[in-house]
Amino acid sequence: MSEEINHTRRRFFGIAAVAVAAAEFGLPALAGAEEAKPVASALPTVKAVSHTSFDALKQIDAGVLNVGYAEAGPANGPVVLLLHGWPYDIYSFVDVAPLLAGAGYRVIIPYLRGYGTTRFLSKDTPRNGQQAALAADMIALLDALKIEKAVIAGYDWGGRTADIMAALWPERCKALVSVSGYLIGSQEINRKPLPPKAELAWWYQFYFATERGRLGYQENRHDFAKLIWHTASPQWAFDDATFDRSAAAFDNPDHVDIVIHNYRWRLGLVEGETKFDTLEKRLAMGPVISIPTITMEGDANGAPHPEPSAYRGKFSGKYEHRTVTGGIGHNLPQEAPQAFAQAVIDVDRF
Repeated sequence: MSEEINHTRRRFFGIAAVAVAAAEFGLPALAGAEEAKPVASALPTVKAVSHTSFDALKQIDAGVLNVGYAEAGPANGPVVLLLHGWPYDIYSFVDVAPLLAGAGYRVIIPYLRGYGTTRFLSKDTPRNGQQAALAADMIALLDALKIEKAVIAGYDWGGRTADIMAALWPERCKALVSVSGYLIGSQEINRKPLPPKAELAWWYQFYFATERGRLGYQENRHDFAKLIWHTASPQWAFDDATFDRSAAAFDNPDHVDIVIHNYRWRLGLVEGETKFDTLEKRLAMGPVISIPTITMEGDANGAPHPEPSAYRGKFSGKYEHRTVTGGIGHNLPQEAPQAFAQAVIDVDRF
């Protein structure tokens, strides 16, 4: 892919991002606003080493799921919960986990519903991908593991889930690291049309709204995910082994159902579960997050994302924003593990 094409794509998504922030996430787009100034960390820089695997995965019943998860670090260490996005998996944190474990943290990295070895306990449970359901899953996981409080960190679906946990259950969240900032949305906000360039950035959302799109994802999920990886991180030179390691998570029998329901629910095309109605009403109000937070963004994120200035007002506690340079795209933890791990350590010391 030529540098000219990469530059054009980044410029296009940069234009679209402000509209996406205003409409998709219900945030005011503040043209020309300054980002928060970084606070220098007094901690030593953690050093990254490339890893290709976790220790043996664990399984635990939690809520409506049997959750598959990786764990690293001392069992009595302060807990960090790391949450992946779509179409990615726990290997986004394969280099982050050893850094945090080496710093003394107990690191928990679960497969979200519809990914990897996570399974529904009952065939009758709705294969629901709405935002509140994913966050409730993670509270249930903390309960099952008897973890009272954790630092929560994630990106994409995982970033939204982390934001929701911090907003609705702040007593369970010590601090937050969220890539692309404030990602909590609502069906009402999503009914509002975006400018054409911003709508184009969400092409797959509209594809998934059709039965053709569902069938296309079912039959081509491997190639579909690889396309998203390339467009969302245009400068990330991942190899086939790296992609294939994560793509195995999409063979989960509920994966397609969860992904399709997630995007259709966002557009109000399908119903969620009534047990989440109260939570969704609270989320639709755009709750402010009060716990210590570091938001992050890669300088080459090719996926739709809000500008940092648009969501600054959604964080009322100790706060810092960090833009990671060097061609870092949407999957920031895997592309810049050292920066991500450092943010987790730093926010825990705020």
